[in-house]
Amino acid sequence: MENVRVRFAPSPTGGLHIGGVRTALFNYLFAKKNNGKFILRIEDTDQSRFVEGAEKYIKDTLDWCGISPDEGPGQEGEYGPYRQSERKEVYQQYAEKLIAEGNAYYAFDTPEELEAMRERLKEARVVNPQYDTVTRTTMKNSLTLPDEEVKQRIENGDPYVIRIKIPKKEEIRLNDMVRGWVMVHSEALDDKVLMKSDGMPTYHLANIVDDHLMKITHVIRGEEWLPSAPLHVLLYQFLGWENEMPQFAHLPLILKPDGNGKLSKRAADKAGFPIFPLNWNDTESNDISIGFKEMGFLPEALVNFLAFLGWNPGTEEEIFSLAELVNEFSDKRINKAGTKFDFDKAKWYNQQYIKKTDSNIFAKDLKTSLQSEHGIDCSTSIALQIIDLLKERVTFSDEFVELALPIFKAPINYDEKVLSKKWSEDVSKALMLYAEELIQHENIDAESAKNLFWETLEKAGYKPGQFMQMLRLTITGEGSGPDLMTMIKIMGGKKTAERIKSSLNTLNK
Repeated sequence: MENVRVRFAPSPTGGLHIGGVRTALFNYLFAKKNNGKFILRIEDTDQSRFVEGAEKYIKDTLDWCGISPDEGPGQEGEYGPYRQSERKEVYQQYAEKLIAEGNAYYAFDTPEELEAMRERLKEARVVNPQYDTVTRTTMKNSLTLPDEEVKQRIENGDPYVIRIKIPKKEEIRLNDMVRGWVMVHSEALDDKVLMKSDGMPTYHLANIVDDHLMKITHVIRGEEWLPSAPLHVLLYQFLGWENEMPQFAHLPLILKPDGNGKLSKRAADKAGFPIFPLNWNDTESNDISIGFKEMGFLPEALVNFLAFLGWNPGTEEEIFSLAELVNEFSDKRINKAGTKFDFDKAKWYNQQYIKKTDSNIFAKDLKTSLQSEHGIDCSTSIALQIIDLLKERVTFSDEFVELALPIFKAPINYDEKVLSKKWSEDVSKALMLYAEELIQHENIDAESAKNLFWETLEKAGYKPGQFMQMLRLTITGEGSGPDLMTMIKIMGGKKTAERIKSSLNTLNK
Protein backbone atom coordinates (compact mmCIF):
# COMPACT_ATOMS: atom_id res chain seq x y z
CA MET A 1 0.00 0.00 0.00
CA GLU A 2 1.25 3.46 -0.86
CA ASN A 3 0.83 6.66 1.13
CA VAL A 4 -1.37 5.14 3.84
CA ARG A 5 -2.81 7.83 6.09
CA VAL A 6 -5.11 7.05 9.01
CA ARG A 7 -6.56 9.29 11.68
CA PHE A 8 -7.74 9.01 15.26
CA ALA A 9 -10.38 11.68 15.74
CA PRO A 10 -11.66 11.90 19.33
CA SER A 11 -13.88 14.63 20.73
CA PRO A 12 -12.53 16.56 23.76
CA THR A 13 -15.75 16.04 25.72
CA GLY A 14 -14.26 14.15 28.67
CA GLY A 15 -11.68 11.54 29.54
CA LEU A 16 -10.60 9.20 26.75
CA HIS A 17 -12.05 5.76 27.53
CA ILE A 18 -10.07 2.59 27.04
CA GLY A 19 -12.18 1.79 23.95
CA GLY A 20 -10.90 4.98 22.33
CA VAL A 21 -7.33 3.96 23.14
CA ARG A 22 -7.97 0.60 21.41
CA THR A 23 -9.22 2.46 18.31
CA ALA A 24 -6.13 4.70 18.33
CA LEU A 25 -3.89 1.62 18.70
CA PHE A 26 -5.44 -0.20 15.74
CA ASN A 27 -5.02 2.94 13.61
CA TYR A 28 -1.39 3.23 14.71
CA LEU A 29 -0.63 -0.46 14.04
CA PHE A 30 -2.21 -0.33 10.58
CA ALA A 31 -0.32 2.86 9.67
CA LYS A 32 3.06 1.60 10.85
CA LYS A 33 2.56 -1.85 9.28
CA ASN A 34 2.07 -0.10 5.94
CA ASN A 35 4.77 2.57 6.39
CA GLY A 36 2.04 5.17 6.65
CA LYS A 37 1.14 8.16 8.83
CA PHE A 38 -0.94 8.21 12.00
CA ILE A 39 -2.78 11.51 12.45
CA LEU A 40 -4.51 12.93 15.52
CA ARG A 41 -7.45 15.22 14.76
CA ILE A 42 -9.44 16.87 17.52
CA GLU A 43 -13.14 16.93 16.60
CA ASP A 44 -14.30 19.83 18.78
CA THR A 45 -17.23 21.07 16.72
CA ASP A 46 -19.64 20.49 19.63
CA GLN A 47 -18.55 23.47 21.71
CA SER A 48 -21.37 22.94 24.24
CA ARG A 49 -19.75 19.68 25.37
CA PHE A 50 -16.13 20.86 25.28
CA VAL A 51 -14.19 19.95 28.45
CA GLU A 52 -11.08 21.89 29.45
CA GLY A 53 -8.04 19.64 29.66
CA ALA A 54 -9.53 16.83 27.58
CA GLU A 55 -7.29 17.46 24.56
CA LYS A 56 -4.14 17.39 26.72
CA TYR A 57 -5.39 14.19 28.33
CA ILE A 58 -5.76 12.57 24.89
CA LYS A 59 -2.20 13.55 23.92
CA ASP A 60 -0.77 12.44 27.28
CA THR A 61 -2.51 9.08 26.92
CA LEU A 62 -1.16 8.43 23.42
CA ASP A 63 2.34 9.44 24.54
CA TRP A 64 2.18 7.15 27.59
CA CYS A 65 1.06 4.24 25.42
CA GLY A 66 3.89 4.89 22.96
CA ILE A 67 1.56 5.53 20.01
CA SER A 68 2.24 9.21 19.45
CA PRO A 69 0.86 10.69 16.21
CA ASP A 70 2.96 11.78 13.24
CA GLU A 71 0.73 14.83 12.72
CA GLY A 72 -1.73 16.63 14.94
CA PRO A 73 -2.17 19.71 17.15
CA GLY A 74 1.31 20.80 18.11
CA GLN A 75 2.83 18.54 15.44
CA GLU A 76 1.65 20.45 12.42
CA GLY A 77 1.94 18.89 8.97
CA GLU A 78 0.91 20.20 5.58
CA TYR A 79 -2.77 19.32 6.13
CA GLY A 80 -3.44 21.33 9.31
CA PRO A 81 -4.88 22.82 11.34
CA TYR A 82 -5.88 19.65 13.17
CA ARG A 83 -8.62 21.06 15.40
CA GLN A 84 -11.97 21.26 13.66
CA SER A 85 -12.89 24.45 15.49
CA GLU A 86 -10.00 26.11 13.64
CA ARG A 87 -11.33 24.90 10.27
CA LYS A 88 -14.82 26.40 10.54
CA GLU A 89 -14.61 28.40 7.30
CA VAL A 90 -13.59 25.30 5.35
CA TYR A 91 -16.86 23.47 5.92
CA GLN A 92 -19.25 26.26 4.94
CA GLN A 93 -18.22 26.21 1.28
CA TYR A 94 -18.91 22.48 1.01
CA ALA A 95 -22.29 22.83 2.71
CA GLU A 96 -23.18 25.54 0.19
CA LYS A 97 -22.01 23.33 -2.67
CA LEU A 98 -24.34 20.59 -1.46
CA ILE A 99 -27.27 23.06 -1.33
CA ALA A 100 -26.47 24.52 -4.76
CA GLU A 101 -26.48 21.04 -6.31
CA GLY A 102 -29.72 19.96 -4.61
CA ASN A 103 -28.14 17.55 -2.16
CA ALA A 104 -28.82 19.58 1.01
CA TYR A 105 -31.28 22.21 2.17
CA TYR A 106 -31.95 24.90 4.78
CA ALA A 107 -34.29 23.91 7.62
CA PHE A 108 -35.86 26.57 9.86
CA ASP A 109 -37.82 24.32 12.22
CA THR A 110 -37.81 25.34 15.89
CA PRO A 111 -37.11 22.79 18.65
CA GLU A 112 -40.82 22.94 19.52
CA GLU A 113 -41.84 22.18 15.93
CA LEU A 114 -39.41 19.26 15.76
CA GLU A 115 -40.81 17.83 18.99
CA ALA A 116 -44.37 18.25 17.73
CA MET A 117 -43.43 16.36 14.55
CA ARG A 118 -41.99 13.48 16.57
CA GLU A 119 -45.10 13.35 18.77
CA ARG A 120 -47.38 13.21 15.70
CA LEU A 121 -45.38 10.30 14.32
CA LYS A 122 -45.47 8.46 17.65
CA GLU A 123 -49.25 8.86 17.78
CA ALA A 124 -49.40 7.46 14.24
CA ARG A 125 -47.40 4.50 15.56
CA VAL A 126 -44.36 5.19 13.41
CA VAL A 127 -41.63 2.93 14.79
CA ASN A 128 -38.73 5.30 14.12
CA PRO A 129 -39.93 8.94 14.10
CA GLN A 130 -37.36 11.04 12.24
CA TYR A 131 -36.79 13.91 9.82
CA ASP A 132 -36.63 11.99 6.55
CA THR A 133 -37.71 11.77 2.92
CA VAL A 134 -41.38 11.73 4.00
CA THR A 135 -41.58 14.08 6.97
CA ARG A 136 -39.41 16.82 5.40
CA THR A 137 -42.31 17.63 3.07
CA THR A 138 -44.37 18.78 6.09
CA MET A 139 -41.68 20.89 7.77
CA LYS A 140 -40.33 24.46 7.39
CA ASN A 141 -37.38 24.16 5.02
CA SER A 142 -36.16 25.36 1.67
CA LEU A 143 -37.84 22.38 0.00
CA THR A 144 -41.31 23.49 1.16
CA LEU A 145 -41.01 27.28 1.51
CA PRO A 146 -40.96 29.73 -1.43
CA ASP A 147 -37.46 30.81 -2.52
CA GLU A 148 -38.19 34.41 -1.60
CA GLU A 149 -39.19 33.48 1.95
CA VAL A 150 -36.09 31.36 2.35
CA LYS A 151 -33.91 34.25 1.20
CA GLN A 152 -35.72 36.67 3.51
CA ARG A 153 -35.39 34.38 6.54
CA ILE A 154 -31.65 34.04 5.98
CA GLU A 155 -31.24 37.82 5.54
CA ASN A 156 -33.27 38.41 8.71
CA GLY A 157 -30.90 36.18 10.66
CA ASP A 158 -33.50 33.52 11.42
CA PRO A 159 -31.80 30.47 12.95
CA TYR A 160 -31.46 27.53 10.60
CA VAL A 161 -29.57 24.30 10.10
CA ILE A 162 -28.43 22.65 6.89
CA ARG A 163 -29.63 19.09 6.38
CA ILE A 164 -28.53 16.47 3.85
CA LYS A 165 -31.23 15.56 1.34
CA ILE A 166 -31.35 11.79 1.43
CA PRO A 167 -32.39 10.41 -1.98
CA LYS A 168 -35.53 8.30 -2.26
CA LYS A 169 -35.43 4.59 -3.01
CA GLU A 170 -31.69 4.10 -3.37
CA GLU A 171 -29.50 1.25 -2.17
CA ILE A 172 -26.26 2.45 -0.58
CA ARG A 173 -23.35 0.01 -0.49
CA LEU A 174 -19.90 -0.01 1.05
CA ASN A 175 -17.26 -2.72 1.32
CA ASP A 176 -16.06 -2.70 4.93
CA MET A 177 -12.58 -4.15 5.59
CA VAL A 178 -13.88 -6.07 8.62
CA ARG A 179 -17.50 -6.85 7.74
CA GLY A 180 -17.49 -7.16 3.96
CA TRP A 181 -20.33 -5.65 1.94
CA VAL A 182 -22.82 -3.53 3.89
CA MET A 183 -26.05 -2.49 2.14
CA VAL A 184 -28.64 -0.01 3.45
CA HIS A 185 -31.78 1.33 1.79
CA SER A 186 -31.96 5.14 1.75
CA GLU A 187 -35.51 5.05 3.14
CA ALA A 188 -34.00 3.87 6.46
CA LEU A 189 -31.87 7.02 6.76
CA ASP A 190 -32.85 10.44 8.10
CA ASP A 191 -31.87 13.87 6.79
CA LYS A 192 -29.05 14.43 9.25
CA VAL A 193 -27.98 17.97 10.19
CA LEU A 194 -24.71 18.90 8.47
CA MET A 195 -24.34 22.48 9.72
CA LYS A 196 -25.73 23.60 13.07
CA SER A 197 -27.38 26.93 13.79
CA ASP A 198 -24.14 28.20 15.40
CA GLY A 199 -22.35 27.81 12.07
CA MET A 200 -20.36 24.80 13.20
CA PRO A 201 -20.49 21.56 11.21
CA THR A 202 -21.67 18.30 12.69
CA TYR A 203 -19.40 15.27 12.74
CA HIS A 204 -20.98 13.94 9.55
CA LEU A 205 -19.90 16.81 7.32
CA ALA A 206 -16.70 17.77 9.10
CA ASN A 207 -15.17 14.30 9.16
CA ILE A 208 -15.87 13.73 5.45
CA VAL A 209 -14.38 17.08 4.41
CA ASP A 210 -11.37 16.70 6.70
CA ASP A 211 -10.68 13.11 5.70
CA HIS A 212 -10.71 14.18 2.06
CA LEU A 213 -8.54 17.28 2.51
CA MET A 214 -6.11 15.42 4.80
CA LYS A 215 -5.87 12.60 2.23
CA ILE A 216 -7.00 9.93 4.70
CA THR A 217 -6.87 6.54 2.97
CA HIS A 218 -8.44 4.32 5.64
CA VAL A 219 -11.05 5.16 8.28
CA ILE A 220 -10.67 2.73 11.19
CA ARG A 221 -13.23 3.43 13.91
CA GLY A 222 -15.64 1.79 16.35
CA GLU A 223 -18.67 -0.25 15.34
CA GLU A 224 -20.97 2.42 16.76
CA TRP A 225 -20.25 4.49 13.64
CA LEU A 226 -21.37 1.76 11.23
CA PRO A 227 -25.00 3.07 11.01
CA SER A 228 -23.57 6.45 9.90
CA ALA A 229 -21.34 4.97 7.20
CA PRO A 230 -24.01 4.93 4.43
CA LEU A 231 -24.64 8.63 5.07
CA HIS A 232 -20.91 9.26 4.72
CA VAL A 233 -20.80 7.29 1.47
CA LEU A 234 -23.58 9.55 0.13
CA LEU A 235 -21.63 12.66 1.09
CA TYR A 236 -18.57 11.39 -0.80
CA GLN A 237 -20.79 10.84 -3.81
CA PHE A 238 -22.52 14.23 -3.54
CA LEU A 239 -19.19 16.08 -3.20
CA GLY A 240 -17.72 14.29 -6.21
CA TRP A 241 -15.12 12.39 -4.21
CA GLU A 242 -16.47 8.88 -4.69
CA ASN A 243 -13.29 7.66 -6.41
CA GLU A 244 -11.14 8.99 -3.56
CA MET A 245 -13.30 7.63 -0.75
CA PRO A 246 -11.22 5.97 2.00
CA GLN A 247 -11.70 2.33 2.90
CA PHE A 248 -13.75 1.79 6.04
CA ALA A 249 -13.04 -0.64 8.87
CA HIS A 250 -15.49 -0.77 11.77
CA LEU A 251 -13.95 -2.37 14.86
CA PRO A 252 -15.93 -4.75 17.10
CA LEU A 253 -17.42 -3.47 20.32
CA ILE A 254 -15.64 -3.96 23.64
CA LEU A 255 -18.25 -5.68 25.81
CA LYS A 256 -18.83 -5.83 29.55
CA PRO A 257 -17.08 -8.77 31.28
CA ASP A 258 -20.30 -10.81 31.18
CA GLY A 259 -20.74 -10.08 27.47
CA ASN A 260 -24.07 -8.28 27.96
CA GLY A 261 -23.75 -4.91 26.29
CA LYS A 262 -21.05 -2.38 25.54
CA LEU A 263 -18.44 -1.63 28.21
CA SER A 264 -19.22 1.62 30.03
CA LYS A 265 -17.80 3.62 32.92
CA ARG A 266 -20.67 2.49 35.12
CA ALA A 267 -20.02 -1.17 34.29
CA ALA A 268 -16.27 -0.75 34.93
CA ASP A 269 -16.92 1.00 38.26
CA LYS A 270 -19.29 -1.76 39.29
CA ALA A 271 -16.75 -4.46 38.38
CA GLY A 272 -13.97 -2.57 40.15
CA PHE A 273 -11.56 -1.81 37.32
CA PRO A 274 -10.55 1.40 35.51
CA ILE A 275 -12.06 2.66 32.27
CA PHE A 276 -9.51 5.45 31.79
CA PRO A 277 -5.84 4.95 30.84
CA LEU A 278 -4.67 7.75 33.17
CA ASN A 279 -6.30 9.35 36.21
CA TRP A 280 -9.24 11.49 35.05
CA ASN A 281 -10.55 14.42 37.06
CA ASP A 282 -14.18 15.12 36.21
CA THR A 283 -14.38 18.91 36.44
CA GLU A 284 -18.17 18.85 36.90
CA SER A 285 -18.41 16.35 39.73
CA ASN A 286 -14.81 16.83 40.92
CA ASP A 287 -14.53 13.04 41.10
CA ILE A 288 -11.17 11.50 40.27
CA SER A 289 -11.33 8.19 38.42
CA ILE A 290 -8.20 6.07 38.81
CA GLY A 291 -6.36 5.21 35.62
CA PHE A 292 -4.59 2.03 34.53
CA LYS A 293 -1.27 3.86 34.89
CA GLU A 294 -1.93 4.93 38.48
CA MET A 295 -3.21 1.46 39.37
CA GLY A 296 0.24 0.15 38.47
CA PHE A 297 -0.14 -1.01 34.87
CA LEU A 298 2.83 -0.78 32.54
CA PRO A 299 1.96 0.87 29.21
CA GLU A 300 3.47 -2.03 27.25
CA ALA A 301 1.21 -4.49 29.07
CA LEU A 302 -1.92 -2.43 28.51
CA VAL A 303 -1.13 -1.99 24.81
CA ASN A 304 -0.52 -5.73 24.38
CA PHE A 305 -3.81 -6.49 26.14
CA LEU A 306 -5.79 -3.96 24.08
CA ALA A 307 -4.38 -5.31 20.82
CA PHE A 308 -6.01 -8.66 21.60
CA LEU A 309 -9.44 -7.07 22.14
CA GLY A 310 -10.82 -7.81 18.70
CA TRP A 311 -7.64 -9.05 16.98
CA ASN A 312 -5.34 -12.05 17.16
CA PRO A 313 -2.15 -13.08 15.36
CA GLY A 314 -3.45 -16.50 14.39
CA THR A 315 -1.01 -18.28 16.71
CA GLU A 316 -0.91 -19.24 20.39
CA GLU A 317 1.60 -16.48 21.12
CA GLU A 318 0.22 -13.73 23.40
CA ILE A 319 3.17 -11.55 24.39
CA PHE A 320 4.10 -8.94 21.77
CA SER A 321 6.06 -5.72 22.06
CA LEU A 322 4.67 -2.72 20.18
CA ALA A 323 7.20 -3.30 17.38
CA GLU A 324 6.18 -6.97 17.19
CA LEU A 325 2.50 -6.00 17.10
CA VAL A 326 3.22 -3.69 14.16
CA ASN A 327 5.01 -6.52 12.37
CA GLU A 328 2.21 -9.05 13.00
CA PHE A 329 -0.81 -6.79 12.55
CA SER A 330 -3.26 -7.53 9.75
CA ASP A 331 -6.74 -6.10 9.25
CA LYS A 332 -7.73 -9.57 7.95
CA ARG A 333 -7.50 -10.87 11.54
CA ILE A 334 -9.80 -8.28 13.12
CA ASN A 335 -12.89 -9.96 14.55
CA LYS A 336 -16.44 -9.04 13.57
CA ALA A 337 -17.98 -10.05 16.90
CA GLY A 338 -17.71 -8.02 20.08
CA THR A 339 -15.07 -9.01 22.60
CA LYS A 340 -15.43 -9.25 26.40
CA PHE A 341 -13.25 -7.07 28.60
CA ASP A 342 -11.42 -9.55 30.83
CA PHE A 343 -9.71 -7.60 33.62
CA ASP A 344 -8.06 -10.75 34.98
CA LYS A 345 -6.39 -11.17 31.60
CA ALA A 346 -5.24 -7.55 31.72
CA LYS A 347 -3.66 -8.23 35.12
CA TRP A 348 -2.00 -11.37 33.73
CA TYR A 349 -0.41 -9.28 30.98
CA ASN A 350 0.86 -6.83 33.56
CA GLN A 351 2.42 -9.64 35.59
CA GLN A 352 4.23 -10.96 32.51
CA TYR A 353 5.63 -7.54 31.66
CA ILE A 354 6.73 -6.83 35.22
CA LYS A 355 8.68 -10.10 35.21
CA LYS A 356 10.50 -9.21 31.99
CA THR A 357 11.12 -5.52 32.77
CA ASP A 358 14.62 -4.42 33.84
CA SER A 359 14.68 -4.36 37.66
CA ASN A 360 16.61 -1.06 37.62
CA ILE A 361 13.46 0.74 36.47
CA PHE A 362 11.43 -0.46 39.46
CA ALA A 363 14.36 -0.10 41.89
CA LYS A 364 14.59 3.63 41.26
CA ASP A 365 10.87 4.10 41.95
CA LEU A 366 11.08 1.87 45.03
CA LYS A 367 13.88 3.94 46.54
CA THR A 368 11.97 7.16 45.93
CA SER A 369 8.69 5.82 47.35
CA LEU A 370 10.27 4.29 50.45
CA GLN A 371 11.89 7.62 51.25
CA SER A 372 8.93 9.89 50.45
CA GLU A 373 6.15 7.68 51.89
CA HIS A 374 7.90 5.94 54.81
CA GLY A 375 11.12 7.86 55.52
CA ILE A 376 13.21 4.78 54.75
CA ASP A 377 16.64 5.20 53.16
CA CYS A 378 17.51 2.33 50.86
CA SER A 379 20.62 1.82 48.73
CA THR A 380 20.31 1.08 45.01
CA SER A 381 21.89 -2.33 45.57
CA ILE A 382 19.31 -3.29 48.21
CA ALA A 383 16.43 -1.90 46.10
CA LEU A 384 17.55 -4.06 43.17
CA GLN A 385 17.71 -7.17 45.35
CA ILE A 386 14.21 -6.45 46.70
CA ILE A 387 12.77 -6.03 43.19
CA ASP A 388 14.33 -9.32 42.04
CA LEU A 389 12.88 -11.02 45.14
CA LEU A 390 9.36 -9.70 44.57
CA LYS A 391 8.99 -9.57 40.76
CA GLU A 392 7.37 -12.99 40.55
CA ARG A 393 4.76 -12.08 43.18
CA VAL A 394 3.36 -8.72 42.12
CA THR A 395 0.55 -7.86 39.72
CA PHE A 396 0.99 -4.08 39.82
CA SER A 397 4.20 -2.09 40.13
CA ASP A 398 2.87 -0.10 43.09
CA GLU A 399 2.76 -3.31 45.17
CA PHE A 400 6.56 -3.34 45.49
CA VAL A 401 6.58 -0.75 48.28
CA GLU A 402 4.05 -2.52 50.51
CA LEU A 403 5.71 -5.90 50.03
CA ALA A 404 9.15 -4.42 50.75
CA LEU A 405 8.18 -2.88 54.10
CA PRO A 406 8.69 -6.09 56.19
CA ILE A 407 12.36 -5.97 55.21
CA PHE A 408 12.74 -2.58 56.92
CA LYS A 409 10.09 -2.64 59.65
CA ALA A 410 9.68 -5.18 62.45
CA PRO A 411 6.22 -6.72 62.69
CA ILE A 412 3.68 -5.20 65.07
CA ASN A 413 1.09 -7.93 64.60
CA TYR A 414 1.51 -11.65 64.01
CA ASP A 415 -0.68 -14.06 62.02
CA GLU A 416 -2.95 -15.46 64.76
CA LYS A 417 -3.93 -18.51 62.73
CA VAL A 418 -0.30 -19.61 62.37
CA LEU A 419 0.50 -18.76 65.99
CA SER A 420 -2.35 -20.86 67.38
CA LYS A 421 -1.24 -23.89 65.39
CA LYS A 422 2.55 -23.63 65.52
CA TRP A 423 3.66 -21.73 68.63
CA SER A 424 5.39 -23.76 71.34
CA GLU A 425 8.25 -23.58 73.81
CA ASP A 426 10.37 -25.63 71.41
CA VAL A 427 9.79 -23.04 68.68
CA SER A 428 11.05 -20.32 70.97
CA LYS A 429 14.15 -22.31 71.95
CA ALA A 430 14.98 -23.44 68.40
CA LEU A 431 14.64 -20.00 66.84
CA MET A 432 16.64 -18.38 69.63
CA LEU A 433 19.46 -20.84 68.91
CA TYR A 434 19.38 -19.84 65.24
CA ALA A 435 19.34 -16.14 66.13
CA GLU A 436 22.44 -16.56 68.32
CA GLU A 437 24.32 -18.16 65.43
CA LEU A 438 22.98 -15.75 62.78
CA ILE A 439 23.89 -12.61 64.75
CA GLN A 440 27.55 -13.38 64.15
CA HIS A 441 27.10 -12.91 60.37
CA GLU A 442 26.78 -9.28 59.31
CA ASN A 443 26.55 -10.33 55.66
CA ILE A 444 25.29 -13.75 54.62
CA ASP A 445 24.02 -15.18 51.35
CA ALA A 446 20.73 -17.06 51.07
CA GLU A 447 22.29 -20.50 50.75
CA SER A 448 24.50 -19.99 53.80
CA ALA A 449 21.57 -18.67 55.84
CA LYS A 450 19.59 -21.79 54.97
CA ASN A 451 22.47 -24.17 55.74
CA LEU A 452 23.09 -22.43 59.06
CA PHE A 453 19.42 -22.83 60.01
CA TRP A 454 19.35 -26.55 59.25
CA GLU A 455 22.71 -27.31 60.84
CA THR A 456 21.94 -25.38 64.03
CA LEU A 457 18.54 -26.99 64.59
CA GLU A 458 19.61 -30.52 63.65
CA LYS A 459 22.59 -30.26 66.03
CA ALA A 460 20.12 -29.40 68.83
CA GLY A 461 17.92 -32.38 67.93
CA TYR A 462 15.13 -30.49 66.16
CA LYS A 463 13.55 -31.13 62.74
CA PRO A 464 14.20 -27.76 60.95
CA GLY A 465 11.32 -28.07 58.48
CA GLN A 466 8.79 -27.89 61.32
CA PHE A 467 10.07 -24.45 62.38
CA MET A 468 10.40 -22.70 59.00
CA GLN A 469 6.97 -21.05 59.04
CA MET A 470 7.49 -19.75 62.56
CA LEU A 471 10.89 -18.38 61.53
CA ARG A 472 9.09 -16.39 58.85
CA LEU A 473 6.50 -15.24 61.40
CA THR A 474 9.16 -13.83 63.74
CA ILE A 475 10.77 -11.93 60.86
CA THR A 476 7.72 -10.63 58.97
CA GLY A 477 4.65 -11.34 61.12
CA GLU A 478 3.16 -13.32 58.22
CA GLY A 479 2.80 -17.04 57.61
CA SER A 480 3.75 -16.86 53.94
CA GLY A 481 5.60 -14.61 51.52
CA PRO A 482 8.62 -14.36 49.22
CA ASP A 483 11.73 -16.53 49.60
CA LEU A 484 12.68 -16.21 53.26
CA MET A 485 16.40 -16.90 52.96
CA THR A 486 16.76 -14.22 50.28
CA MET A 487 15.02 -11.81 52.66
CA ILE A 488 17.58 -12.73 55.36
CA LYS A 489 20.38 -12.08 52.86
CA ILE A 490 18.95 -8.63 52.01
CA MET A 491 18.38 -7.68 55.67
CA GLY A 492 21.75 -9.05 56.79
CA GLY A 493 22.37 -11.75 59.42
CA LYS A 494 22.81 -9.45 62.39
CA LYS A 495 19.70 -7.35 61.73
CA THR A 496 17.59 -10.47 61.08
CA ALA A 497 18.80 -12.09 64.32
CA GLU A 498 17.88 -8.99 66.30
CA ARG A 499 14.42 -9.03 64.65
CA ILE A 500 13.91 -12.71 65.60
CA LYS A 501 14.96 -12.10 69.21
CA SER A 502 12.66 -9.08 69.51
CA SER A 503 9.72 -11.06 68.16
CA LEU A 504 10.41 -14.00 70.49
CA ASN A 505 10.48 -11.64 73.46
CA THR A 506 7.10 -10.27 72.43
CA LEU A 507 5.56 -13.69 71.78
CA ASN A 508 6.88 -15.16 75.05
CA LYS A 509 5.10 -12.53 77.14
